Amino acid sequence: MMRCPFCRSGAYTRTSRYLTEQTKEAYYQCQNIDCSSTFKTRESIEHVIRQPISPETIPAPPPSEYRTFNRYGNNNCLH
Repeated sequence: MMRCPFCRSGAYTRTSRYLTEQTKEAYYQCQNIDCSSTFKTRESIEHVIRQPISPETIPAPPPSEYRTFNRYGNNNCLH
């Protein structure tokens, strides 16, 4: 949500579209019934603070020390 530049009330996004992978154009409409202004903005990524960790660098969990048994107490019996 963005504030109206005229009355400072909240404004809803009416529609938006991506101009590039990192830039979006959005049309807003003011919620204040007495103002009801409509305005257009451009939102873009300015700086990435932290990138996600790639799957190759995430360490695998250690193997479990406990064995899971079936209800009869052993793990190698097939029914």
